[in-house]
Amino acid sequence: MDEKSELMKQPTIFHGMNLSFLKRHAELIAALISGILILIGYMINHMSTQTPWYLFLLAYLIGGFAKAKEGIEETLKEKTLNVELLMIFAALGAAFIGHWFEGAILIFIFALSGALETYSTEKSSKALSALMDLQPETAERLDHGQVATVPVNELNLGDLIQIKPSERVPADGVILKGETTIDASSMTGESIPIFKKVNDEVMAGTVNLEGHLIVKVTKRSQDSTFSRILHLVQSAQNEKVPAQAFIEKFENLYVAFVLIFVALMLTLPPFLFGWTWSHTIYRSMVLLVVASPCALVASTTPAILSAIANGARNGILIKGGIHLQQLASIQAIAFDKTGTLTTGLPKVTQFVNLSPLTNDDLLSHVAAIESHTTHPLGLAIVDYAKEHIKTIPNPDHVKIVPGYGVYGQIDQFNYKIGKANPKFIDEVSLHLFLKEVHIKEDQSLVFIERNGQVIGCIGLNDQVRQTAKEAIASLRQYGIKSVMLTGDNEKVAKTIMKETGVDSMIADCLPDQKANAIKQIKKEYGSVAMIGDGINDTPALATADLGIGMGAGTDAALETADIILMKNDLMKILDTVKLSKKMNRIIKENIAFALMVILILVVSNFIGIVNLPLGVVGHEGSTILVILNGLRLLKNL
Repeated sequence: MDEKSELMKQPTIFHGMNLSFLKRHAELIAALISGILILIGYMINHMSTQTPWYLFLLAYLIGGFAKAKEGIEETLKEKTLNVELLMIFAALGAAFIGHWFEGAILIFIFALSGALETYSTEKSSKALSALMDLQPETAERLDHGQVATVPVNELNLGDLIQIKPSERVPADGVILKGETTIDASSMTGESIPIFKKVNDEVMAGTVNLEGHLIVKVTKRSQDSTFSRILHLVQSAQNEKVPAQAFIEKFENLYVAFVLIFVALMLTLPPFLFGWTWSHTIYRSMVLLVVASPCALVASTTPAILSAIANGARNGILIKGGIHLQQLASIQAIAFDKTGTLTTGLPKVTQFVNLSPLTNDDLLSHVAAIESHTTHPLGLAIVDYAKEHIKTIPNPDHVKIVPGYGVYGQIDQFNYKIGKANPKFIDEVSLHLFLKEVHIKEDQSLVFIERNGQVIGCIGLNDQVRQTAKEAIASLRQYGIKSVMLTGDNEKVAKTIMKETGVDSMIADCLPDQKANAIKQIKKEYGSVAMIGDGINDTPALATADLGIGMGAGTDAALETADIILMKNDLMKILDTVKLSKKMNRIIKENIAFALMVILILVVSNFIGIVNLPLGVVGHEGSTILVILNGLRLLKNL
């Protein structure tokens, strides 16, 4: 009985899924059905002497409905002509003189291109929803000693909220009680978690890693740094209108010219040249067919789809042809540092030991204690230890001190492992230790104190990606400048700049400052792309002419980006630039060829040396040629 009930539920589930799928992809499904009907009609027509006009008519209605509706509504609203209208007239004209197949093919091409355009638009609209997922919806507010869970947008200035370990900060505020380590990488780009204590500020969207906090709200939800990021992304996306003014202007002029030309051919030739009315109507219908923009449409769509497929095959996700076109004109690329030029993960770069213990023994003690923490620096130390020693012992006692470090006992030794804070590490012993050793600059330092004496130090740093330097150098060969934007301090930024070879850098950038920096770079260089991976990069990604995301980045960055490097390989940028330039070249070739063929056919029709079958062959033949030329982009670069 239970199995039967379960089986009876399944059709309902699948029915809902099917309805949802059909609704989302209705335009594409209609285009494909239209194409199937055309294929069936074509086969029937070749197997018999009768034209299955009813199948082609059905293909007209199913495939052409969406584009015809769009063209009519746009004409009524904007009071301007468009290619959709010309498509309708050309298809009807072909049917009027008995060439249903040619008209149906025209309908199918327009329907398919429209469906792909709709899909691309829907994908790009998810950026704001991805950002919103990182904003907590509720907060725990303290009211007269009682804890009440309230919506974040109901928090007022001065409200007290509590934030537990591992929770995301719901509002901008000041810590009144507690100490912790905050992961602010999503907001500032800092790769190393930041210690926060009483009177320090915290930002909405950051993560409380360790301590229990009481925070006083200093900004309303709509005024927080996080909300400003949302506003910046939304504004930038609204301003980022595709550079299609020339195409739209050409479209209006083209359609008006063809319709006027057809109208003149329907009326003037009998009076000027003595043509019969039947011959005049025939030539006018041929004009509608040969002047229809099938080849022009095919000049771009197959090339773009082939380029996108090529990119996907090579780990490059391109969200639309317009973005790939833009890349060819980019004059400068702004790189986020953490997670883009660097791996975003701290790694041990120096280990200093002044104790009587061997390096392996001291390292095993430190790793044993750090293995009980979740701090990124501690995890990096444990990973380093695993590369050098076989086993990590169990400590006798461990106590985490948020923001400072960790206490631990092992083999009757009392250890303190943490930052150089006088409240945690003995200041006099630390001074003596630093006088005896040479420590590399530009590192995050973790000191080791044993029984009150500093005996060692571990330096950690974010690591530059292996392909970063090569990618920067390769882009320079294409005349593309590189700029590094980072929330890190200037000293760290200069070190990374030297290692990677970027042309310039801007340090200490908060999210809104990164967006402003992109605007300044635009003024200096012109067209600018931005490459990033975190929520702190989303305003800059949206403000730039082109946003490029790293595949391992946050959902917000990936949704905002126009192009995504799925394998986190910066050398893929070079491949994308090559693909962009080749695609633009092929599209220009196709457009020039399509216009030339249309011009030749139109002139030939006017002087009477081309009939309808030859016009169809020339018109459809040019369409096939430009499609084949576009498909060349499927080949490896």
